[in-house]
Amino acid sequence: MAKLTKTYIDNIQPPETGQKLIYDDEMKGFGLRVTKGAKTYICQARVNGKVKRVKIGSHGAWTLDNARKKAREHLVDMANGKDPNMEKKANEAKAITLDEVVKAYIKDRSLKSSSISDMNKHLDGIFKPLKDQPITAITRDKVLKLFRKASGSSKAQANQAFRLLRAWINYAMATYRPGDKPIIIENPVQVLSGAKMWHDIKPKSGKIPTEKVGIAWNAIQKMRSEMAYNKITETLRDAAGFLLLTGCRFGEAKELKWENVNLEEMTWHITDPKNHNPITLPLSSQAMEILKNRPRINEYVFGRKKGKGHITDIRFTLEKVSEAIEKRITPHDMRRTFRAIGEQAGVEFYKIKLLMNHKMNQDVTISAYTETSDLKYLQPDIQKIGDWIERQGFLAKNKVVDIGTAKTMIV
Repeated sequence: MAKLTKTYIDNIQPPETGQKLIYDDEMKGFGLRVTKGAKTYICQARVNGKVKRVKIGSHGAWTLDNARKKAREHLVDMANGKDPNMEKKANEAKAITLDEVVKAYIKDRSLKSSSISDMNKHLDGIFKPLKDQPITAITRDKVLKLFRKASGSSKAQANQAFRLLRAWINYAMATYRPGDKPIIIENPVQVLSGAKMWHDIKPKSGKIPTEKVGIAWNAIQKMRSEMAYNKITETLRDAAGFLLLTGCRFGEAKELKWENVNLEEMTWHITDPKNHNPITLPLSSQAMEILKNRPRINEYVFGRKKGKGHITDIRFTLEKVSEAIEKRITPHDMRRTFRAIGEQAGVEFYKIKLLMNHKMNQDVTISAYTETSDLKYLQPDIQKIGDWIERQGFLAKNKVVDIGTAKTMIV
């Protein structure tokens, strides 16, 4: 112990290794920690029977008088059972922003790029007013206000966004626990459940009418033979045909790499599908024709015209097909169409589900088929679907004359 003065502290020689603790003989519990690189004011006392040491600040940045004053405040708190270190951690945790929580949430999980994109879209959109606020400042009233505003634009998007917010706050409640005490007691998004405000969204059912599948197929084929179309149009056209013939999700098609295509075995492989179960799927001869004629622009089957990467949408092609069948369709409508085609082609429903890589759970109808990750054995079934589509195109051949003007003519 020593009487701590500025002169005394300035003249203290640091140890070669480790640290030296010097306590003030005037204020019990106040002292200085000296290392080779720093001199730091500290205070120490028991809190609920346990010794706690608190860092105040560096000598120089803090004057001796200010350090004594701060030490006195800490020592009073510690005498009253408060741990200043834990209080500091709690305050830091309570200051964590929604943006920081989302970044940590993403880092702690293996998420698809599309999922991360959705999160960032909502963070920078609906939740922009909350993005840089402490997550502890998100109240039930703020949730209600933003949910009502978001619902005015899109009820489905509002549901999606606030389910994400609920997950982010649950994550914060579980992971930010200074002193094993949660910084948030109740998830404010629960107000939407309590008030029964979640929107009842009917599942989408859009698809190409089966009687117009041939028209749609011919529209795609016409684009394949049009010399006026450029390379990127050819890629979009091929991607649309691949969707119709396989029933896959657009994300699975656009991210397909050549290394996951086996032309000899007539299969393709999805490494990370939506249900997280990697799967090998068979290809019909019609899909094989598309793949065999695809130029190898880069590592992706449906690669960009220039540089790296893959296509991001097939809007142009689907607009042309929509004009031909006089009904607006989306990429996911092609997937629903595939299911309807499978039924028309006489493929058993459980096989269609397998080919679409639906999660089967405990479906008893496939109890005899234990292999659900390598579906080469379903090649005859995927061929039935490809043949049915091609046959419909043949039957409709004299009906589609001009997809550019969206006119249907009988010749």
